[in-house]
Amino acid sequence: MSTTERKVYNMFERRHAIPIIYVRGTHYDVGFDVGRTFQALIREFVNNFKPLNESFLPLYNTPQGQKVYEETLDVLKQNFPQYVRELQGIADGAKVEFYKLFLLHMDEIIPNVVDNNNSIDAPIGCSSICVNEPDSEILGHTEDALSENLNNYYFVSAHIISDEPQGKYKVKEERFTSLCYAGHLPGYTMNYNHHGLVFSINTLSARKLNSGKTPRHFITRALLSAENFVQAQQILRDYGTGAADGCSINMTFLKQEGNRVFHNAEMGPAIKPNDNESQLNILTVSPGECIIHCNKYLRLKVPEVDGLIIDSSIERMQTFQSFKPPKTKEDVIKMLGDQSAKNHHVFRDNPGQEEFLKTICVGIFDLKKRTWSLYKDNPKTNEPLVVLPLVLKE
Repeated sequence: MSTTERKVYNMFERRHAIPIIYVRGTHYDVGFDVGRTFQALIREFVNNFKPLNESFLPLYNTPQGQKVYEETLDVLKQNFPQYVRELQGIADGAKVEFYKLFLLHMDEIIPNVVDNNNSIDAPIGCSSICVNEPDSEILGHTEDALSENLNNYYFVSAHIISDEPQGKYKVKEERFTSLCYAGHLPGYTMNYNHHGLVFSINTLSARKLNSGKTPRHFITRALLSAENFVQAQQILRDYGTGAADGCSINMTFLKQEGNRVFHNAEMGPAIKPNDNESQLNILTVSPGECIIHCNKYLRLKVPEVDGLIIDSSIERMQTFQSFKPPKTKEDVIKMLGDQSAKNHHVFRDNPGQEEFLKTICVGIFDLKKRTWSLYKDNPKTNEPLVVLPLVLKE
């Protein structure tokens, strides 16, 4: 290789590569193979992710932080032991301490419960658009994250088979494809399963979070097992425990009878520590309607944090409202690639520079064609890097 071809790696430079693993086995086996395969990405992410190293870990090393950590882990061992084993497999395969990966899945719970603080005051969040027209059924999504995530993610296409029913919902088989942040369980970005459930996630930031409840990352992991809309609602309600934090889920089922319908579910944390289910509000749209959602509660009356995540969500919604209601995939691409706003663009990128937040990729699910297109760059001016088929159970 000549000296002109050599390149110094810059973690803030957008790379045109998305690795994928096809894996089958038990929950632990699948986790282990994911961790082993993506060990370098996972270790790099854990070492460089500032919220983990500057906030979550220092608080974890306090008595109060340990209490919140153990209360939450105990609930998950009781309700979702298979996903705890899956995460343990990722940790073992990547040779990373389990508690560090679990803290990533707890996200803001420890800072909020211990310090009554949202440790990240940034315009974090994603934008999702669902179009439901006779000739165009589209779910589009920007995946926006801290810059450390820019090149640290991958596809997991997994077939999990268990000898015995697993967890509170007694699941024996799961088959899905999910875009995953390094070291994270599947489910919290863009996803589909072999029952035909297609969904994307928008982070929502409630002002008050709960210890000893189910973190949203585990609820959306469980959602990958849902066979129908009734099961999806049951999982989001999380009867008996309830969510520790909140998010928005945009979803549809490819195998549903009758006309296409899309749902937006706003999930909020259990109101009080002794409440045993999530708050939930579901909007359903029929043909001729659309859903647009960012990172602010629109219907569920949940007190939210102050700061840039709300400011960003409001400005992105204002940008979307400046367009005519979307009718086609091209309309969705124009909206998700927009950079016209004064402060908070829909597609966020400053090439080659260190920014706190970036749009790390854009996904377009075409439900008519049953494809999932993934763009590493602005979809307005670039072709997708990969187009995956949506493969369903016969």
